[in-house]
Amino acid sequence: MRIENSFIPIRGVGEATERRLWEAGITHWDTFDGSVVGPTTADRIHEFVDVATDHLSRGNARFFDDAFPSGARWRLYENFRDDALFFDIETTGLDAARNDVTTVSVHRDGDTDTLVRGDNLTADALRERFADAPLIVSFNGARFDVPFLEDSFPLSIDAPHLDLMYPCRRLDLTGGLKRIERDVGIDRDRPDLSGKDAVRLWREYERGDDAALDTLVSYNREDTRNLERLADLVTNRLHDTCCPEDTTF
Repeated sequence: MRIENSFIPIRGVGEATERRLWEAGITHWDTFDGSVVGPTTADRIHEFVDVATDHLSRGNARFFDDAFPSGARWRLYENFRDDALFFDIETTGLDAARNDVTTVSVHRDGDTDTLVRGDNLTADALRERFADAPLIVSFNGARFDVPFLEDSFPLSIDAPHLDLMYPCRRLDLTGGLKRIERDVGIDRDRPDLSGKDAVRLWREYERGDDAALDTLVSYNREDTRNLERLADLVTNRLHDTCCPEDTTF
């Protein structure tokens, strides 16, 4: 599912109308001819496509983040996946007022980078990583990771954000990231580690155990890399659930 297969951002077009368009073979903006909807809706679609095509050619993900209903923003993924930034943080607790960010891993274009507290984890380093990302991808990052980072550092993260927790729920995949990974068949090198272990490992590192930091970084990096695998899987499943049978995009 790509942005240009979608008509749902247009005022007056809901899921039922979009599905009717697809069933009639109108599965791309280029094939829209106005035959399936009334003249007012047809005019709106033509107007939207004219504007949206320009934004898409310029890679303006923010335009589509604003245009799509929140439950359909997963459709931005296919267009921006090659340049998306996957990220995950580890902390010493759940309250940014009393706890610290210990590591932040980002995964983009096949490369994974980890910032560590007391070393290279700074506001400038975070701004540099997030600055030009057209789409950021997390699990529960909208409620936890982003607010925690913004409370802990003088920065604002306002890139279009695909928080996989919500599309997972649409597929009845619930629980934490590790549980969902198990449910969909994503394996881990260290399935025995959890968020509580991440806090313990940091405390051990503070007491002088460098190996504990190596384990923590490895754990955080695996969380981040697995987000890409989960995003691929979840968006493919959502595509299958929302599209009419035998429809070709």
